[in-house]
This record gives sequence, C-alpha cells and structure tokens, in this order.
Amino acid sequence: MSETQDPALERARRAREIAESPAAYKVCEGCESIVTQRVVTCPNCHGYRFDETPARVVTQARDLGARERKSVIAEDLL
Repeated sequence: MSETQDPALERARRAREIAESPAAYKVCEGCESIVTQRVVTCPNCHGYRFDETPARVVTQARDLGARERKSVIAEDLL
C-alpha cells in the first residue's frame, strides 16, 4: 500500500526546509513561487526576475507553508 501524506503537512515540511536554507532558493517576482537558485526562468510562469534576499525567501516560505495551495503546477497538467 502506498502511504499518502497530508498535503498541508507536506507544505509545512517543505516550508521549514526552505526557511532553514534560504540561500539555496529565490522568489519569482512574477508568480511568487519559490524556486532553487539554479533556475534561470520560473518553471511555473516563465518569469525571469527573482528576489534572492534570504529574508524574502523565509517570509514567502512561511506564508506559502501556512496556507492551502492555490496555484497549478506542472504535475497537475500531466
């Protein structure tokens, strides 16, 4: 049997992981998604402007981790 993780708990876990190492991430200024430092364009909106400040990454991670997901991601379209 496959174990299904509660989406809210998974979001909170990912938010904690991001907040613990904000230098590895940046926030897309187009759609406010959090992406890794290595991306050049946002995989969600194809934006190319990012806020890389650790404080912004931590704030965004906490905001996104505390609410229900509202955006559509690539996996939703498969």
